[in-house]
Amino acid sequence: MKKPAITVPFSRMPIKWRLTIWSALLLFLLFAAYNAVQYVFVEQWMLKREETRAQQNMREILNYFLEKEASFGENEIGEIRSFLQKVNRQDQLLRVLDEGGMPIIVVSNDIPAEWVAPRPVTRTSLEEGKYSGNQLLVMRSPLTIFQFNGTIEIVKSTQAFHELTSAILYVMILCGLGAVVISGLGGMLLARQLLRPLQSMAETMRNVKHKGLHERVRISDNQDEISTLMKMFNEMMDQVEKSFQQQRQFVEDASHEFRTPVAIVEGHLSMLQRWGKTDPAILEESLEASIQEMSRLKGLVQELLVLTRVEQGSIDEKDVVTNPDQVIRTILKNMEVLYPSARLESELEGIADAAIVISVQHLEQILLILLDNAVKYSPERAVISVRGFMNKDAVCLEITDCGMGIPEHDLPLVMDRFYRVDKARSGEQGGHGLGLSIAKRLTERYKGTISLRSKENEGTTVSVCLQALHQVQEEV
Repeated sequence: MKKPAITVPFSRMPIKWRLTIWSALLLFLLFAAYNAVQYVFVEQWMLKREETRAQQNMREILNYFLEKEASFGENEIGEIRSFLQKVNRQDQLLRVLDEGGMPIIVVSNDIPAEWVAPRPVTRTSLEEGKYSGNQLLVMRSPLTIFQFNGTIEIVKSTQAFHELTSAILYVMILCGLGAVVISGLGGMLLARQLLRPLQSMAETMRNVKHKGLHERVRISDNQDEISTLMKMFNEMMDQVEKSFQQQRQFVEDASHEFRTPVAIVEGHLSMLQRWGKTDPAILEESLEASIQEMSRLKGLVQELLVLTRVEQGSIDEKDVVTNPDQVIRTILKNMEVLYPSARLESELEGIADAAIVISVQHLEQILLILLDNAVKYSPERAVISVRGFMNKDAVCLEITDCGMGIPEHDLPLVMDRFYRVDKARSGEQGGHGLGLSIAKRLTERYKGTISLRSKENEGTTVSVCLQALHQVQEEV
């Protein structure tokens, strides 16, 4: 049994073959249209030329008869025949008919008279077609001289003309077939050249799958759309690789942070299970330690949830703080209640009339994180100052402490998740290494900036700059 032929829909063909077919088809159609127009033009021009020459020949003969006022007597026949032989052309028949259509004079140059039957006319006519199987151009014109009414016939063979046009058509067909082959090869080369960068991208993607995210596409010097696409692909892969690295680091840091309190709680519960539940002192101590570690876990989870919501953009709509100095003073009073030993000073007159593009809740959260760090890592009774000022089109806040400071090599990393400069001292203070990361992402959420300046054992200054309301209105 014969197997049915497998056909592939055009839309499912590889793009290389589709480009080849379309480019070849387009080039062939253009070439065929050009040749068709050229062929028709040449054919019509050559035919028109033959008709014009026949008309000129007819006028010349008519003028001769009218000037001589020929009566077609026997003594004039020889002279007329001689003239007609002189003006006759190759492959042409000249014939003079009387009123009844009988030939009086016939001059032929390779055209048999029997190919065309004589026919008298009363008006000039011009015909082109097949006569006795031969392609002929026949022109007839009436001739009236005194009492003589006759007809002059010019029969011109157009066989050579049609053979020439047939040869031209044959050459054009051969050239058309050649054009199909050449355009197909050209389309294939063009498709291969155009798709080479895309194939390189596909190869890079396969390498990413097997070798890792560090693979990149080699970018050429061409400043075209495909080169731009390759650059965007490399930038995307840089972001993906960075995201995976951050995710891996996040998992490692989170597991490390969770492991310690879980291990402590597990140890106390195991001790209670073995023998401590009968000892009230040990039971109280274990329960207190477990509650403390669970509170630590709860705070860590809450901070992680806040950080996740900020990174995913799932926060409330933008708001405007129209009285930032009052909001900040309220926060400072709350911090004084929370940390009675802290000395908080403020200089906020420069932003009294400003309006900041941020919600009150998020402004409070950023300041609480920064002030909490400043108080925790500063000596008791050390002065912590908060200064507000306008910087061009931004409202800036500076929180300065006199604490232990941050080493220079740690400054670029302190805003990463779970990063702590001194893990031992940070553990004593109860931090999780997420506060600055949350503050940074909240600030960036409102198109602001946050930066740190610090000297070890001298203090740290954190600067937060947020957009002013009038600048946002101008941008809109």
